[in-house]
Amino acid sequence: MISKAVEQAFNEQFNKELASAYIYAAMAADFESKNYSGFARWMTAQAKEEVEHAQKFYHFLLERGGRPLYDTVEKPQESWASVREVFEHALKHERFITKSIDELVNTARKHDDKASEVFLQWFVSEQIEEESTVESILAKFDLAGEDNRGLYLLDKELGARG
Repeated sequence: MISKAVEQAFNEQFNKELASAYIYAAMAADFESKNYSGFARWMTAQAKEEVEHAQKFYHFLLERGGRPLYDTVEKPQESWASVREVFEHALKHERFITKSIDELVNTARKHDDKASEVFLQWFVSEQIEEESTVESILAKFDLAGEDNRGLYLLDKELGARG
């Protein structure tokens, strides 16, 4: 049985993961509207991944006798000034999620909830990957500079994500 405090914290994270999907979907829509189909495809895949993360919390809550609760999802930003700015926003958001996961681990420890702590280890590792991936994309922007050909190639490369 999951404690009420851990259940509440997990529900907050469940909704943060859904909000993350919303943010990435908005980024994809912005890219599509600007004819960056590769970047849009990458962000769409990212949005789907965030829904999968939310589902992990959903099912874990149910398995532990808790109940997933849906909250209001804030409207995401609709447009960004540049492709780079979108990925900078994505990195900032991933760092926010990392901090949130770290706080969940602390909550699980505080309530001596080993099952939740073990469950969260997957997310700890996942966040390392999430941040690293976006950081490497931003590094490629540095390599490409202001050259539109570099932006074109990066759009093509990221569009290969399935």
